[in-house]
Amino acid sequence: MELLKKICYATIFIGIIATTLQCASSKEGTTFETPTSFKVKPVSFQEWYAGIKVGGAGINVFVSVVNRSQDIVIDSIYFRNLKGKLVEKNDKYQAILKNKSRHYTFNNTEKSNNYPFTLTDNECAISYIENGQKKYHKITEVNEVAGIFYENGPPSIYESSSTSILATTDDDDDDE
Repeated sequence: MELLKKICYATIFIGIIATTLQCASSKEGTTFETPTSFKVKPVSFQEWYAGIKVGGAGINVFVSVVNRSQDIVIDSIYFRNLKGKLVEKNDKYQAILKNKSRHYTFNNTEKSNNYPFTLTDNECAISYIENGQKKYHKITEVNEVAGIFYENGPPSIYESSSTSILATTDDDDDDE
């Protein structure tokens, strides 16, 4: 009877260890492509705060990609434990990452269980699709620009109004 208990405990222990290792390896199984077939100019971000109580806070991210072939689709960005869809606008990509908090102050979001990366506050990852395969590129330095206050609520990346002010990264437009 004592031997049966030990076998049962050992089986449960091995099952827990195997499950834990399997989950950990699947999260860290995401690898970054270096080098990529395109170039990413310096990435910048801007924290924003909404002027209404339920507006919350978030981050605008600006990405400029050059030398991208037609078979590459820039998809999403991962930054400060947030994920957002990158939308092309005026030959640049933008994403609005909304913090889940409804408060006026910006707090870093807790990392969820399905967030695939461990990044520092000054790093981001870009997902893209090349030849039908999803790939990731890590940016190790992200520049901060002055924050913005949206009086009437959170921003919309699809907004066509000229009254919306977002920071720009209009460097000299040389396509290196």
